[in-house]
Amino acid sequence: MTDDKPFELSVFPISETAYGLELRQRRLNGDRNPDDPMPRVVSLWGTALTAVIDHVLEGIKKNGYRSSDLRANRRTPFVLDEGQGVRLGLLFLAVKPLRKLDRIEAVSRAIRQMETEEAYYWFSKCSRSNESRRACRAVRIMMAEE
Repeated sequence: MTDDKPFELSVFPISETAYGLELRQRRLNGDRNPDDPMPRVVSLWGTALTAVIDHVLEGIKKNGYRSSDLRANRRTPFVLDEGQGVRLGLLFLAVKPLRKLDRIEAVSRAIRQMETEEAYYWFSKCSRSNESRRACRAVRIMMAEE
């Protein structure tokens, strides 16, 4: 883990063949908590994860991993740079409550096309704000009609 790679993406087992992913972000220097130095941002599994797995594979490839490194029995987390961590975090937060595949895909496409600054803005609103539920809902409405 380095300063330019503040995110970790970990695999957690659900069953023998199924798994979920958990995204963690290292706290800033002034925001350190010795009990939890890498708090969880979001976890994703099931249909939503299956629908956005192409984003996950793209993100880990951009950080020097192979797509075959993502498997149910992996115990070592993927270390991600800030840009990929922010995009995956925003994506996971936005699609987690969705059930309709067409809406998940619409949100996924929109986040992929987002400018970097816009992705950072929405990620900060959706992950750290007191009104994060409202911000995530706004992202979903903006990208895929509710």
